[in-house]
Amino acid sequence: MSSESTASPYCNTRGASTHTGFSASLFEKLRVVGGGPPFIKVGKAVRYKLADLDKWLEGQKHGSTSEYAA
Repeated sequence: MSSESTASPYCNTRGASTHTGFSASLFEKLRVVGGGPPFIKVGKAVRYKLADLDKWLEGQKHGSTSEYAA
């Protein structure tokens, strides 16, 4: 048996919520309106790559409210 971790680099919407601290409903909304992290959809299954979630969060960083462009 391998000692390497078998943890997947992907998670579902609930996992994305847990990973980022944002609600699952926010991710559901962002999939419709855009502006969220990239996702993979196969049939009804939606998956997020953990690295993409982290990259998306970094892209949301602002130094002041005057820098924010909605």
